[in-house]
Amino acid sequence: MDANAPARGHRRTAAPGPHRTAFCTIVPPHVLDKLSHAEDASLADPARRTLEHDALQRTRRRITTVRGIPAARAAAPSDKPRRTIYDAQHKTTLPGSKVRGEGDQAGADASVNRAYDGLGATFELFLKAYGRRSVDDSGLPLNASVHYSEDYNNAFWDGEQMVFGDGDGEVFLDFTIPIDVMAHELTHGVTQYTANLEYFGQSGALNESMSDVFGSLVKQHALGQSAEEADWLIGAGLLTERVTGVALRSLKAPGTAYDDDVLGKDPQPGTMDDYVRTSQDNGGVHINSGIPNHAFYLAATALGGHAWERAGQIWYDVLTGGDLASDAEFADFAQLTVAAAHARYGEGEEQAAVREAWTQVGITDLRAHASAR
Repeated sequence: MDANAPARGHRRTAAPGPHRTAFCTIVPPHVLDKLSHAEDASLADPARRTLEHDALQRTRRRITTVRGIPAARAAAPSDKPRRTIYDAQHKTTLPGSKVRGEGDQAGADASVNRAYDGLGATFELFLKAYGRRSVDDSGLPLNASVHYSEDYNNAFWDGEQMVFGDGDGEVFLDFTIPIDVMAHELTHGVTQYTANLEYFGQSGALNESMSDVFGSLVKQHALGQSAEEADWLIGAGLLTERVTGVALRSLKAPGTAYDDDVLGKDPQPGTMDDYVRTSQDNGGVHINSGIPNHAFYLAATALGGHAWERAGQIWYDVLTGGDLASDAEFADFAQLTVAAAHARYGEGEEQAAVREAWTQVGITDLRAHASAR
């Protein structure tokens, strides 16, 4: 599809629910693949094991999706989270041993405490900003496992819970350190229960972008930051000192998060001019997500103030509004955001900022759908 083609409003959205979940990780396969070819075995071996594990999990997730998995039993909707943290004890059997439940005091394990706090911060942003009660808006308990596997260089949402590796200590530190990593993965759950965006090509990149956007918003909300004060980085604090880089991704400046002899250079484009066509990573879902990421950053900073308020509300309205097709492309989503801005705020600065943001990243034909509302 042409990036500037009109939105295809006649397509049906997928039914929400956990029946078509993808195996979503914070560290992209292309990063681990690059690392797996390092001459230093202390760098290559953990990356290779992580890649093999993730490939197996993706296969299992596809099989489970085909067979169908039962919907998780949710509690009655509440304004309070229901968190349970487990210790996988460096094994791969989930969830592991329960180490902290809702309301329990913090213990000596920093990973457990960070996971507990991160789940709470994510719940709080979605509740206070958008009135959403947990991932499914029906009080779904929030479960997470820490200390997963040996030197595991990733964190993931498996359709039912969060899982965090400790990192190899050479390139990656503990994956519970950045709060936006936790929020990113939990937002995959929100997407799963709403638009259920297919995890391939542009719809997959939108899926990843939703997680980066709301992951960044959770961090900003927790820190009380304005759009101008935020660093707009995903995974800041995750990389060790030996890595030449600041994070995994940047919404402010896609393609600049790292430039390292071992990891390579951040491949994310910021505009459609540099859109990457590839068969890897489900059609580049972690790469081309830089384009909608940058559009959100541009809209949020143009509007100023707290980004979770107006810009975040518009993005949330589209994600949850029922008009976003599961196989939507960038232009579809862009047009819906312009329409959502108009529906909520009228023909004001919000709609103008959103339209201009998409124009700056190379998606320009936004008139048809925006005027339909």
